[in-house]
Amino acid sequence: MSIKFLPDIEDLVEGLGVTGIAAIVLLPLFAPAIARVARPITKAAIKRAILLYENNKGAIAEINDAWEDILVEARTELAEQPMKSAKPIE
Repeated sequence: MSIKFLPDIEDLVEGLGVTGIAAIVLLPLFAPAIARVARPITKAAIKRAILLYENNKGAIAEINDAWEDILVEARTELAEQPMKSAKPIE
């Protein structure tokens, strides 16, 4: 029994199919064009996210304060509850 490090070409071709093989062959040709289109779109999305964050800093801070208040109240209520002793199971 020998160990295979690479798959058989027949298995690879059968698994990928014509579409997969065409994509692998054509990817180096289309990658630069895809990168040229994707870069401005990605940069625009990042700019919008930054603007959204900047415009909503106040609301985010208020939500954070409210969340912290709720956490403090819940912890206080838990600390005030009497500890229940464990009862043995019969």
